[in-house]
This record gives sequence, structure tokens and C-alpha cells, in this order.
Amino acid sequence: MKNLSNMMNHLKRNLPLFVFLISIFSHFELAAQKTAIKVACIGDSVTAGYLLANPATDSYPSQLQIMMGEKYEVKNFGHSGATLLKKGHKPYYKTKEYTDAIAYSPDIAIIHLGLNDTDPRNWPNYKEEFDADYSWLIDTLKKQNPAVKIYICRMTPIFNEHYRFKSGTRDWFWQIQSHIENIAKANQVGLIDLHEKLYPRPDLFPDTLHPIKEGAAILAQTVYGNITKDFGGLKLAAVFTDNMVLQRNQPIQIYGTANGGDQVEVTFKQQKKSATTDQYGKWKITFPTMPHGGPYEISIQSNEKNIVLKNILVGDVWFCSGQSNMAFQLQNSENGAAEVKKAIANTTIRLFNAKAIRDTDDTAWDSITLVKTNQLKFFSGSWSVCDSTSAKDFSAIAYYFGKNIAHEENVPVGLIQVAVGGSPIESWIDRYTLEHDDKVVDVLTNWRKSNFIMPWVRERADVNLKNATNTKQRHPYDPSYNFEAGVSNFTNFPIKGVIWYQGESNAHNIELYEHLMPVMVQSWRKAWGTNLPFYYVQLSSIDRPTWPAFRDAQNRMQKQIPNSGMAVSMDYGDVSNVHPIKKKEVADRLSLLALRYTYGKSVTANGPSPLKAVQKENTVVVSFAFAKQLATADKKELIGFELVTDKGNHIQSKATIIKNQVIITIPKGEKITTVLYAWKPFTAANLVNEAGLPCSTFKLELN
Repeated sequence: MKNLSNMMNHLKRNLPLFVFLISIFSHFELAAQKTAIKVACIGDSVTAGYLLANPATDSYPSQLQIMMGEKYEVKNFGHSGATLLKKGHKPYYKTKEYTDAIAYSPDIAIIHLGLNDTDPRNWPNYKEEFDADYSWLIDTLKKQNPAVKIYICRMTPIFNEHYRFKSGTRDWFWQIQSHIENIAKANQVGLIDLHEKLYPRPDLFPDTLHPIKEGAAILAQTVYGNITKDFGGLKLAAVFTDNMVLQRNQPIQIYGTANGGDQVEVTFKQQKKSATTDQYGKWKITFPTMPHGGPYEISIQSNEKNIVLKNILVGDVWFCSGQSNMAFQLQNSENGAAEVKKAIANTTIRLFNAKAIRDTDDTAWDSITLVKTNQLKFFSGSWSVCDSTSAKDFSAIAYYFGKNIAHEENVPVGLIQVAVGGSPIESWIDRYTLEHDDKVVDVLTNWRKSNFIMPWVRERADVNLKNATNTKQRHPYDPSYNFEAGVSNFTNFPIKGVIWYQGESNAHNIELYEHLMPVMVQSWRKAWGTNLPFYYVQLSSIDRPTWPAFRDAQNRMQKQIPNSGMAVSMDYGDVSNVHPIKKKEVADRLSLLALRYTYGKSVTANGPSPLKAVQKENTVVVSFAFAKQLATADKKELIGFELVTDKGNHIQSKATIIKNQVIITIPKGEKITTVLYAWKPFTAANLVNEAGLPCSTFKLELN
């Protein structure tokens, strides 16, 4: 009690000082509150957090506040349905949120508007006023606070299931997107890309327009990086690892990310170059073209980190893709076990095996696989020296192809394998291309129920996704998925060309494939920014009824796709197995095409190709290109030709060879319209040229 009495007396004697100290502390506390940097998130329903269970905690501004910390005050001024256009059906500038945002006088303003302007009531009528209206909003914020830092945003995606997608929203969306980029330049404000990371994530948009909490987190992280310039420090793109091959005779590009404004320095072959990261933390350094050689080291350095890549070669890089026959492992091919043992000698061949986290086998995937698949983390890999360990589970086709090129050209060869068993061609085409192709845009809508996709493909996906709870769960058979999760990781990396083996999962719809194959090749060439050579394998022989017509379509596509070529494989087929084991022979034919048409070697690369069929008296004469002297592969009687009558009847008839022509006898009284060759699902047709290369399945109308 005595101590308490003494304390009270002390406080009474010093009360003025005590009150003064309390007032000082309160002043500092208020000052601290006033100096918090104010961030205003201005926008529509995506900003407001529409569809989220708890927008107050789950919306992107709410998640941004947590990331930014107590030095920032983030407020949400989103209004569902709002348009940027003043004459739009619900203009943002007439909302309470607009009034509050202006009154808030933010230090930083993030504007995400435009989605609702795609409404037919808005963009078609008032699009000429969009730029001026956006500039007005920017100027209004500046008048309230001349020091305000303003960022406007490329819009988040609107996916194809949106009910107005094809009727106008798709096209108006991209028009507005381009306007936003121009507005940012004209007004000298920051531009944040809220589209890039969400465009390949339709699984995060249950109603095609509004992201779930995970999607809002991606938005928050994107905005956070743009404000703070914290992009996680120095990182290389995943394709850059030890043991890699860089493409010779093309500018060599080293690229990655670092924090905004950081300087990155790269040293390669006694050359030192530097670059400063752009506003998004991206950097790229280009070295001049180089001849083949190595091994080299590359040093990449920023102010806080140093990375050294070792055992680097300069040579030719080929991208090897498709479905299971491309993925078919060397160790399982004919004589593959013996070849694996010899692979230790191939030190100038380097392999990048982008392995899948799960096979598309007849099993249900676990929850971890499902989540990683949605996150586009389906493939992973790095460069390795080709030896008995790395070669055994690498693509047999790609391995033998690379071995041939390395031997004939005497250069290092890098092979990048991205292949998925059972995958349809739709999964390898980028989303923008599919969305803007009116013939196939609907394949993106509920693909697991779509007749565009082969029934077997849909059934297998249903098995794999049995445990999925997300109605938009992704899968490597999903249209665009393999491009988004796999191919896109390499399109900034210069390559020599592409080899492709796919089609088994599209053989149900030949006409559709004839449309899609050129579309895919064009989309890849656009992505790489060059007219890449594209060599592909024709489907083999098997007892499946559509395959002859499919092989014929593949054969015709060589003429439709510039700088392409096809390797025939039907003579190495298996009547009951979709995975024939003779892979070396097929790879040899692919490499002949590359050696002839990409490397300019004087080799015969093509089998006999029919030019015309003409009736002469009681015979049909078929003339061939790429043949000085036709022959049979087995030195036996020529087989495989059929004649089709005007009544549609197929006739087997005697055929003989004279130099580069085949003479087929017409049975008496028959009127012939068409010649068929190797028109059986599984065929023993045996026509070859002087180089032993086979003739493809074909259908030829009589002239």
C-alpha cells in the first residue's frame, strides 16, 4: 500500500509532463496513420468481388491490402456492372463508388474498367468516346491529387462460354484491350496486365467473367508487383539450365525476370551485356549469331544474385511434340535396349524431357495432380546430356532423329520433348487462335461433352478427372491446355524446327483435322515469330476404318502447309497395336526430310508421289514424281492398287511398273473414275522408289 501511495503522489506532482507525453504519442500515432499510402482500386464487379463468398476478405483489393502491409491503405471502389463509357448503360462516374474514390484523393489509383463496355448497348454505339472518357477519369483523379500514381489495367478475360461471346463480345473485348494500351501511352500512366496470367486459367472463372478467390489472389499479386516492383528477384526462364543447347546462326537470347529497375548482366564467350528490367520485371539480353561450338559457361548476375550455367553448347534445337507415338520411349522400341547402352557416346546430343506429372492412363487422378494440372504445372524438366540414363525414357523418334542430324551435320543437337499420350490436336493450339476460329471456337465450350472431341478422348479424361470437384477442371486433352502448360514455355527460345507425330486421337473427324493441322502450324509459327520447318509422321497401318482416308488427308496437307514434309510410316504398322515399335526407321525418314529441305543436303527424302491418272484404252496409267525407277519393297508382285467404278465398286486389278509409271488393267466393261492406293486400314502395299522410300496412301481421280 505504501508503494502504491508513493506512485500516486509522483503522478500528481508530474501530471503536466505525463499529459504532454500522452499527447505527443497520440500525435505521432495520428501522423503515422496520415502518412499511410492510399491505394484506390477502381473498377467493376471483378474489383468489387462479385461471386466471392466474402468480398471483404477475398476480393483482390482485400488480398492486396494484406500483401502491401500497414504502410499502405487499400480501399475497394468497385461497382458491379459499371461501364467506363459515360453514355454506357451504367456509367461508373455516376456511382457512389466513383464519388468516394475521388474524395479519397488516393496516392495510387488502380483502374480496371472496360468489361461491361463490351455490352451491345455500349461499345457499338459509343466506342469513339472511349478514349476521351478514360482520359477524363484519369484527369479527374490528377486534379484531386496531382501527385497521384495512376495505373490502368488490361482487362481480365471473358471466356468463350459467355452468352454474347460470338455475337460481339469476343471482338469488342479485344478492340477495347488495344484501346487501353493506347490510352496508357497517351496519358503517360502505368499499364498493368491483368489478362496474361488469367487467360490460361478458365478453371478460375465459373461464370466465364468473374474469378474465384484464387483468381483474385493472382490479380492482387500482379498489382502488388507493379506497385512495389518486387517480382521475386533474379530468375531465368525454365528452359535455361546446365547442359542446354542454344540455337546457332540465330541471335541468342537470354531472358528471365528480376525486380523492377534491376540491372542484369550476362557474360557469354567473353562478351558482357547488360539490361534493365522493364516495368513488369522482365529482361532480355541478345547476343549476336554464333556458329556451333562449346562447351561454354554463361554467367547471369543482378545486384543480389549470381547464376552460372555450365556445359552449354551452340548447335541446332528441335522441338519434338505430339501424342503417344512421339512420347514412345527409346527403351521400348525395337532394339531400343541396345541403343540405350550406346547412348553414353552421344555427348553432343542434349535432351530436355518435359515430363508429365501423371500419365493419361486408365486411372483416376488424386487431388494434388488435379490442382497442379489446373495451375499449369503439368510438365517439368531440365536439360541433360544424352546418356544411357536420360535416353532410355526419351522419345525414340526424337532420339534417332537427333542422332542422325548430329552425325550428318556434325553439330550439337538439342531435343525438346513435349508430348502427351492420347492428346488431340485441339489441345496443342493456343486459346486466342481457337477463340477466333469460327469453325472450332465451340470446341472450347464444355469440351468433355463436345462432339468435336473423339469419344475415346472424352472417356479417358472422364476417368482421370473422376475425383475433380471443379466443373472446369483442366486436363491435357482440354483444348489449348498443352499449348498453355507446355509449348508456351519455349516459344521465346529460338529453335531450328519442329517434328510432330500426332493424329490418332483425331482420326474420327478427318475434315476437321484437315482444318486444324494448318491452323496449329500457323499458330506455332506466329508464336515463335518465324516460318519454322515442320516435319510430321503419317499415321501407320492398323485395323481402324478411317485411317486410310486420314493418311490421305495427311499426305495432301504437305502441299497446303508451306515448309513442311511428311514421313510415311504405314509399312511399319501393326494390325492391332497403335504403338508400332519400329521407331528408328520412321525417324530416319523424318531426318531425311530435314537434311534435304532444311539443311540442303543432296539426299532423296520423298517417296513416290502421284501426279495424275489417265485412262489409255483398257488401262489406267498413273505417273509419279520423286521416282526415276519405281519398284516393290519386297521385290515381289506390286500390290495395293484398286480401281473404283462409276457405280462405286472397288476392283482389285493387275498393276505393273514401267519406270516412273504404274499401269493398271481395267476389267472389260467397267467405267473407272478413281484410283486408290494402300486404301486398307492395315495395308501391305509395297510401292517404293529407287531410294527404297514408300509411296503414301492416296486417292486420285482420273483426268
